[in-house]
Amino acid sequence: MDFIDLKAQYAAYKKEIDTAIARVLKHGRFIMGPEVEELESQLASFVGVKHCVTTASGTDSLEIALRALKIGPGDEVITVPFTWISTAEAVELVGAKPVFVDIDPETYNIDVSRIQEAITPSTKAIIPVSLFGQVANLEKINEVAESEGIAVIEDGAQSFGATRNGRRSCSQAAIGSTSFFPAKPFGCYGDGGALFTDDSGMAAIMRSIRSHGGEKRHHHTLVGMNGRFDTIQAAIMLAKLPNFSKEVERRAELGKRYSEGLGGVCNIPIVEDCNTHVYGQYTIRVPFRDQFQERLKKKGIPTAVYYPVCLHEQPVFAKLGYKRGDFQVSEGASKEVVSLPIHPFMTTEEQDTVIETIKEAIQA
Repeated sequence: MDFIDLKAQYAAYKKEIDTAIARVLKHGRFIMGPEVEELESQLASFVGVKHCVTTASGTDSLEIALRALKIGPGDEVITVPFTWISTAEAVELVGAKPVFVDIDPETYNIDVSRIQEAITPSTKAIIPVSLFGQVANLEKINEVAESEGIAVIEDGAQSFGATRNGRRSCSQAAIGSTSFFPAKPFGCYGDGGALFTDDSGMAAIMRSIRSHGGEKRHHHTLVGMNGRFDTIQAAIMLAKLPNFSKEVERRAELGKRYSEGLGGVCNIPIVEDCNTHVYGQYTIRVPFRDQFQERLKKKGIPTAVYYPVCLHEQPVFAKLGYKRGDFQVSEGASKEVVSLPIHPFMTTEEQDTVIETIKEAIQA
């Protein structure tokens, strides 16, 4: 059994993907070819915003967004300690300081009740992470940010395709950022990412930063970076996009089946009433994780842990002065969360096997 079965996905869309790649090989515009602009147009429409700016990775997306907001040395950016390192890493890359706020124990997203107390005169942005596939409470986050005159960048790397109050992830903050890493809900076959905004001026700045600080060749108005998205990857995603909504629906079905089968057996994901969940990961909690994973492994069922070490416990962020015990909800989650196999091509028979094996492992 595969944790995420990208081979099955390719087999399902092989004709479309192979044709799309061949088209790029024929026209030879491998950097910023026509497929990139076409994908950006279609993704902007899908998300429900005016502009999409594709990038070389989700990490580049976050860095470009921060640069576009002119955030740098002396500035602070609020985010969570329970996430992949790129969220805080991007803040460091622009010279700013990450400030951590603990997570909500049910959704694993930022605890909005704790944001206000973390704001200082140096705070310039908040990066809420829509973790595991559920959009954070952006209404409250935006309300706090607006009252303080600071920006919000949604890190929707795991939630692309999910909705909150009927609106897509990456459409409800000043800037939305996502990742197209292959294992993400909507992934390419390499690295990639994208930014979303309704602000035309901000979109133009982000496009410039993405391509060495200039929208026109040999005319550079900003210090930028090489953050461009490859044409072949854009072509692959265009081939996959017509099926993405169907994949999101299947993920929701699988998530619901897991919850129905495991409710009362272990701690299952809590989905807010106003949210849909794309289940970038289906994550449960068990107090004896190592033994649990070993029992499943012996039965041929793979699992994964996102994230076993909180960011404030990482050596690179020791200089921030945090200590163990500062973020107890995040620390508790890091010791107990475990993610189960889930992907749109998972069969109900495979899922039933996982559910029954988990019941046996927990009751053993």
